[in-house]
Amino acid sequence: MTSRERVTRALNHEEPDRVPLDLGSSAVTGICAGALHRLRGALGLEDRPVRVHEPYQMLGQVDDDVLDALGVDVVGLSDDSTFFGFPARDWKPFTLFDGTPVLVPGGFNTEPAQDGSLYQYPLADRSLPPSGRMPAGGFYHDAIERQEPYDESSLDPEEWARDMYHVFTDEELRLLQDRADALYKNTTRAILGNWGGGGFGDIAWVPGLHLPHPKGIRSVADWYMATLLYPDYVRGIFEIQLDIAMQNLPLYREAVGDKIAVIFVSGTDFGAQTGPFISPRLYREMFKPFHKAINDWIHANTNWKTFYHTCGSMVDLYGDFAEVGVDIVNPVQISARGMSPTALKERWGEQFVFWGGGVDTQQMLPFGSPEEITEHVRENISILGEGGGFVFNAVHNIQSAVPTQNLVALFEAFASYR
Repeated sequence: MTSRERVTRALNHEEPDRVPLDLGSSAVTGICAGALHRLRGALGLEDRPVRVHEPYQMLGQVDDDVLDALGVDVVGLSDDSTFFGFPARDWKPFTLFDGTPVLVPGGFNTEPAQDGSLYQYPLADRSLPPSGRMPAGGFYHDAIERQEPYDESSLDPEEWARDMYHVFTDEELRLLQDRADALYKNTTRAILGNWGGGGFGDIAWVPGLHLPHPKGIRSVADWYMATLLYPDYVRGIFEIQLDIAMQNLPLYREAVGDKIAVIFVSGTDFGAQTGPFISPRLYREMFKPFHKAINDWIHANTNWKTFYHTCGSMVDLYGDFAEVGVDIVNPVQISARGMSPTALKERWGEQFVFWGGGVDTQQMLPFGSPEEITEHVRENISILGEGGGFVFNAVHNIQSAVPTQNLVALFEAFASYR
């Protein structure tokens, strides 16, 4: 059974020959560059710098030799865009704070400030105020909120959305088509299309790290409050985003066709450790109609499965997710309230594909012993993998400070029990 066939069976809730594995197909299923460098060494692969393809989170590009060594079944289809607006190309050397050699995009600022911090700039334009900061000794960037004063009585959705969303250009579509063709012809892995146009209110994008001068509400705290205080404003932004998305989906389909099996729709987080941080009522009023419109089009016009990433305890919203046609949930935060693998599989195993939940990244992977990790992985595979509907992945991205022996234990356990 090829990787593509294996993933297809899992997506159709049929048990494949073995559990499929994802590492690095998206910006929420990856591994930080420092950890990836050490994993490469543990696997005995060529000693070379890892490319940091997503500089906001400092994620490493998982190259083919790693995919082959681990038996990864999924590969991502992406363009070269980054959160900061400069492209992931024109690579140059850089050394992480922990001494790891990497390659970063040409637009990445490598000159530390007086306090040792690294600042990143929108579109790599250092004449602008910085939009991201990696503190000295840190592993990734924090967003710098650049919210200008605003008048509550004249908040303009068009002003907020104008620079955030656009219809695909011919050049962008040609790039996607060429990359989809190459991945489909040159690998047997399933392809995840990193579209993301249905991420309404995705807090990673709200600060506008790539914008020279973000307009409107850009503070994280103010944004969440705005869903209650200024619902017409937020809904107006979503309506513009939906309009652009509905123009882009047919173009995306024309470019990639059925070469992709999965489309990344949304990365908007709705859950915290103990439950959603918005009420089910607010989700139904503010988000649900937009999710349904996106999913309805995808299911009516393609064979793609819809991928939704949201951290935290999501059991209070999974019923709504089912009603709007979400196929795949990620990262399956098994340490959150009500999110135990057994409870999820029993209640939602026939409805959702669980893409994640393979290993807890809050406590187990960074702090557990190799023996504990082995048993943890074995148990999760035995529960979530039964009958299909499971793609093994860590709970969100694997962090830089994970001990090497724990990385080895994770993937050795997966290979043994998949």
